[in-house]
Amino acid sequence: MFITRPQAEMVRKSDALPGRGQEIATADKHFVSGHDLKGNYPEGHEKAFFALGCYWGAERKFWQSDGVWVTAVGNIAGFTPNPTYEEVCTGKTGHAEAVMVVYQPEKVSFEELLQLFWQSHDPTQGMRQGNDAGTQYRSGIYCTSDEQLRQAEQSRDQYQAELKTAGFGKITTEIIPAPQFYFAEEYHQQYLAKNPNGYCGLGGTGVSFPGCGG
Repeated sequence: MFITRPQAEMVRKSDALPGRGQEIATADKHFVSGHDLKGNYPEGHEKAFFALGCYWGAERKFWQSDGVWVTAVGNIAGFTPNPTYEEVCTGKTGHAEAVMVVYQPEKVSFEELLQLFWQSHDPTQGMRQGNDAGTQYRSGIYCTSDEQLRQAEQSRDQYQAELKTAGFGKITTEIIPAPQFYFAEEYHQQYLAKNPNGYCGLGGTGVSFPGCGG
């Protein structure tokens, strides 16, 4: 993605970029499904946010899942309001690149989304994911309910046991209630649908989530 010197440690709030009051312009509709990105979600649908490295490839993992109504990429868990992509890449906003996932629980459970999350990246790498280094590439689950938080923490503990057996280190995934999510610019939304040969740096550990059979 954007080439810059990686930021290995979280910026302090007092040193973060100031950002801006107005939202960054983005798409209105999902490029693949045509569904609204920012609202008009069907009744009964739920929302969660996942960070697992470069959000181009991460978003595709989720929009291809049955039961997911819409996805969008953006930035979360930092200090700078309405950051630009270039600002996030400096490491001076504190944000993680993340995917918003709006889903129908009757068709795809949060547990199934967690399985996809854990198996799609290496959650033990800290402030990097593969060749993508910097605080914006950290692993995170940002929950919109107490039940999501409980399930996310439980799944972390389950997967940690599997990873330890396979010789991996400690999971570094950030699991917290979802803070403000800022939509990324339009050209980032569903990037790999618009650019089928575009960059995707995701790679899992090869360790299956317990009980998912794969």
